[in-house]
Amino acid sequence: MDSPLDIAPVIPVAVFTDPEQAVGAARALVEGGVRVIEVTLRTEAALESVRRIAAEVGELTVGAGTITAPEQAAAAVEAGAAFLVTPGTTDTVLDAVLATGVPTLPGAATVSEAMRLAERGFTELKFFPAAASGGPDYLRAINGPLPGLRFCPTGGIRPATAGEYLELPNVGCIGGTWLTPADALAAGDYARITQLAAESTQLHTS
Repeated sequence: MDSPLDIAPVIPVAVFTDPEQAVGAARALVEGGVRVIEVTLRTEAALESVRRIAAEVGELTVGAGTITAPEQAAAAVEAGAAFLVTPGTTDTVLDAVLATGVPTLPGAATVSEAMRLAERGFTELKFFPAAASGGPDYLRAINGPLPGLRFCPTGGIRPATAGEYLELPNVGCIGGTWLTPADALAAGDYARITQLAAESTQLHTS
């Protein structure tokens, strides 16, 4: 598959409590022109949501995020995840995601963490929590000493600030929770998700 950073300017980061809800949202994203989603493993419905999206919405590349334990990596790939995302990194989690063989965006929030991940062979990273960790100014500052790394910033980013990140040379895409808002999911308002998805496709990377 293409790098997760090159599929779309914004990767929707979604929390699902119902697999049916996940399928509806996935179809709404596709209708809005988005071809990728990160399903966070924060709920009991998460793995089944990955499985249902992978099986029923073939136009969408589905990844699994919030990988915080080694066993989650293999379980997510078995469910159909085409890529993995971690909020931070430990040796055991890194070993587990590498063992799956699928593309992974490991999380880093400091220069030392980014350098350590580069030593392990990762050149595309998640920057999390982006806004709380320094935002665009931080990423701009580290591009000089770490020119070989690209990031997907996630955490605290909103449509109004998205452009500040996407204009940076070391940002491939951003993660956005606003594309699948909890109230829209609860109400089954998939038209709103389609609209938000369509708006996100108008954002562009540098």
